Amino acid sequence: MKSFKWPKHSILAFAVLATWIKTVIVYHTSFDMKIENGMQLFILCINPLSFVLFAYGISLFFKKAKSRNRYILIVSLLLSIVLYGNVAFYRFYNDFITLPVLFQTSNFGDLGTSAAAIVNVSDILFFADVILLFVLLKLVPKFKEEITIRKEVRSVYFVLSVAILLLNLGLAETERPQLLTRSFDRELLVKNIGMYNYHLYDLYIQSKSSAQRALADGSELVEVNNYIRANQAEPNVEMFGKYAGRNVILVSLESLQNFVINNEMNGQEITPFLNSLTKDKDTYYFNNFYHQTGLGKTSDSEFIVENSLFGLGRGAVFFTHGGNTYNSMAESLGDNGYFTSVMHPNNKSFWNRDMIYQSLSIDKFYDVDSYNVGEGEAVNWGMKDIPFFEQSAQLMSEMPQPFYTRMITLTNHYPFYLDPEDIMIDEYTSNSGTLNRYFQTVRYMDEAVKLFFEDLKEQGLYENSIIVMYGDHYGISENHNKAMAMYLEKDEITPYDNALLQSVPLFIHIPGSNDGQVVDEVGGQIDIRPTILHLLGIDTSKDMQLGSDLFSEDHENLVIFRDGRFITDKVVYASEVCYDRATGEETDINACKPYIENATAELDYSDAIINGDLLRFYDDKTGNLIQGSVK
Repeated sequence: MKSFKWPKHSILAFAVLATWIKTVIVYHTSFDMKIENGMQLFILCINPLSFVLFAYGISLFFKKAKSRNRYILIVSLLLSIVLYGNVAFYRFYNDFITLPVLFQTSNFGDLGTSAAAIVNVSDILFFADVILLFVLLKLVPKFKEEITIRKEVRSVYFVLSVAILLLNLGLAETERPQLLTRSFDRELLVKNIGMYNYHLYDLYIQSKSSAQRALADGSELVEVNNYIRANQAEPNVEMFGKYAGRNVILVSLESLQNFVINNEMNGQEITPFLNSLTKDKDTYYFNNFYHQTGLGKTSDSEFIVENSLFGLGRGAVFFTHGGNTYNSMAESLGDNGYFTSVMHPNNKSFWNRDMIYQSLSIDKFYDVDSYNVGEGEAVNWGMKDIPFFEQSAQLMSEMPQPFYTRMITLTNHYPFYLDPEDIMIDEYTSNSGTLNRYFQTVRYMDEAVKLFFEDLKEQGLYENSIIVMYGDHYGISENHNKAMAMYLEKDEITPYDNALLQSVPLFIHIPGSNDGQVVDEVGGQIDIRPTILHLLGIDTSKDMQLGSDLFSEDHENLVIFRDGRFITDKVVYASEVCYDRATGEETDINACKPYIENATAELDYSDAIINGDLLRFYDDKTGNLIQGSVK
């Protein structure tokens, strides 16, 4: 070490190069970012550099070597934490962290086995450069010497940093026009402007969102209201009010995707009870129905179902806008004499539920303290589904009627582990332990639902209820595409296939109706609110909702995803490519263009309502702006 003549700025150069090279390697090894051409590869390779140069370059302003070295080491550690945090998050969510997610720390203590499943011993390698940097600073005396940095040297250094940034942005704009103004896709942002610049951009967007609420007034609702009224679907005359006065039991089926329904795994039926409902005379089964969640996953599905609005593209509405004014389904039902509740055997503060449920006008939250979790009945996230359903049916028998209760199941949750006594079918055999176990937890949930129907009958609640069950979000992410291709007997999972795999089942079971059927209508979670309210005879014509009644003859065969993808009965739009729905082949983009504009408008309007808290200016009883709300 002492015999080698180290250049006086070599520690800065080492830190810059190590972080830059490590970031590019991580891009290629830890994230599934599709590179279509040489220009995209070049952009991906240079995009960390401008921020890395700038962040470490601040050290040039320190006069003392000790302070300078400490700063370089701290920056190296912080950037490694940011990079690794995104890697760990991506392993589960197949997405990148946003600023609101970082403030959801109250959830982290409850992650348990889910977190353990995404952390590996080899992850220490993500900090290898920090460790080596620390060793060099300790062992090389040259790095402890004082250095005078000339002003012109600093100027040239930062001009280089800015030049690389402008080059990066220019190439990104050429490759993806209007990237920063129209993109709902975080992968596109990271791929084009880099991981670290993406987080700066996210900080800007979050600040803009906060300012949006402070500066908002009721006039912004006029355009939104005009759009909603122009696209409103009239209720189906025969179905409207047909089941008025019935109890509503809404069951969120954790991580349940549609590909398991009426399907087998190694000759074993995966969901025998739910399969029977698809042929049941009292059940409407929607087989072309999709989740529309973002990073909020289950909480997003709750929000969408309650409000018929989209979640946000960043973080979870439950955290970022829990104190907003909403016109929820629970509020509408409460105004019509219903007792409203949520049943979920988890910590009441998880996902900020105890706070936002007040904003959603929910009368009572039956959290984990409302249940007796006996020996062998606990799962990492709370309580197993079978005892949860059994105790919930007992609690429902004590509720004033009519009631509306929303239930959230837990067992079929990543990483999909079961106790041996709960296993009813064998594991699948693929390269993905996650997919292999998924079939077993789905089978357990199916059995739990079957027993729940029996519990409702025993409690005398079954005949006078509507039981609505839906998958809340995907269970198997794109990280397991190879295993999914094996199960589905495909060569590969394309963006077209992945979009269709976002299908989740929707069952509307109405005892005694005798007119159940399989419904092919394209729909999404945003349509559940108006569908249920119309079955009960509750008018929604003045509500600020973006969904429409699935039974309406005016319902459009279109479902929009939070990231801007969409599906109709004719086309699928994914990864900025238009596919023919019937063949899966790429088709003319003009077939998708009208829907692209529609999707962008709806996502923008929903974001405007939430970010501006615009419903505080709206009277849902009259359909008018609240007097004095326009500045």
